[in-house]
Amino acid sequence: MTDSTSSTGSTRSDAGPALPPEVKASVLLEAVPWLRTYKGATMVIKYGGNAMVDEDLKRAFAQDVLFLYQVGVRPVVVHGGGPQINTMLKRLGIGSEFRGGLRVTTPEVMDVVRMVLTGSVQRELVSLLNIDGTAAVGISGEDGGLLRARQRQATVDGQSVDVGLVGDVVDVRPEPIIDLLDQGRIPVISSVAPLVTDSVTVLNVNADTAAAAIAVALRARTLLMLTDVEGLYSAWPDRGSLVPFISAHALEALLPTLETGMIPKMEACLRAVHGGVGQAHVVDGRQAHSMLLEIVTDQGVGTVIHPGDAPIPPLNGGRRL
Repeated sequence: MTDSTSSTGSTRSDAGPALPPEVKASVLLEAVPWLRTYKGATMVIKYGGNAMVDEDLKRAFAQDVLFLYQVGVRPVVVHGGGPQINTMLKRLGIGSEFRGGLRVTTPEVMDVVRMVLTGSVQRELVSLLNIDGTAAVGISGEDGGLLRARQRQATVDGQSVDVGLVGDVVDVRPEPIIDLLDQGRIPVISSVAPLVTDSVTVLNVNADTAAAAIAVALRARTLLMLTDVEGLYSAWPDRGSLVPFISAHALEALLPTLETGMIPKMEACLRAVHGGVGQAHVVDGRQAHSMLLEIVTDQGVGTVIHPGDAPIPPLNGGRRL
C-alpha cells in the first residue's frame, strides 16, 4: 500500500515506525469491550495540570476527547487554570497569595480569574476540540444557573482565615449540560460559580470539586481527573506503591496519610463515587494519551476509585480480574 497524504499534509510514513499488523489488531480488539461499556455513557473529565500548558499535551488531550466522542461517549470537560491565572496576574502587576492552599481572591483578582478561565483557557480548548467540526461549546458555572456556591474560608494553623471570593459548589443544575449533550455537543465548563444568595457575586471554585459535583448531578458513568502524578501512591515517595485499584472505604482510611496536594483530589473522587458515579479515575496528564490508555486498555495507567469495599472492582468492560 502506498503512503497517503492526510488533510494536514502529513503522510502515513511520518507517524513513526509501523507496528506489526498482529499488534495493531491486538490493540483494537482489546479496546472493543471497553468501548462497548462506555458507549452512550456520560464521562466527566477534569482538565488540569501540565496538560494545560504543554502544547503537545493540549493537542493529545483534545484528540482523546474527540476519539471518545466519536465512538459514542458523552464527554463533559471541566477546567481550572491556575498556571494561566498566575501568569496573567504577574503580567498585570497584581499581587496574589495563597492561604491554606487557597488563592486569596479579591474582587480585582476575581476579574482576572473570570477573564482567564472563560476568555482564554476555555476558548483555546474549544478551538482545539472544534478543529474538525463544531461539537464543543464553552459555558461557565454562571450560565443557565449551572452552578451555585457558598463562600468558604481557609484553615491555617487550626484557625479559619478569610480568602475572599472563594467558594465550594453546593448546587448543580444539570439541565444546561444535558441539553448540550442531547444536541451532540461537548460541554466545556469553566469553574466559576455565583454565590448561592447573590447571583451577582461570582466565586472562584476548585475545578476538582466542581467536576465531582457535576459528575454526581449528571449521574455520570465515570469521573476522570488529569493530574501531574501517575496516580495514587499509598506510601509516597515510594514509586512502587502506586495503587491501580482502591475502594472508597480503603481510600477513606488512607486519606489522612496522603500528601497535602493530593487530598482535595481524592476527596473529590470520594464525593463522586459516594454520590452515585460509577468509578473515578486519576491519571497522569503529563503522559500523552494517558486518558485513552486508562479507559480503553486492560492494563490502564492510573488509579481507579470504586464504590465497593472489595480490594478490586467487579469485572467491567474488558478488564480481566
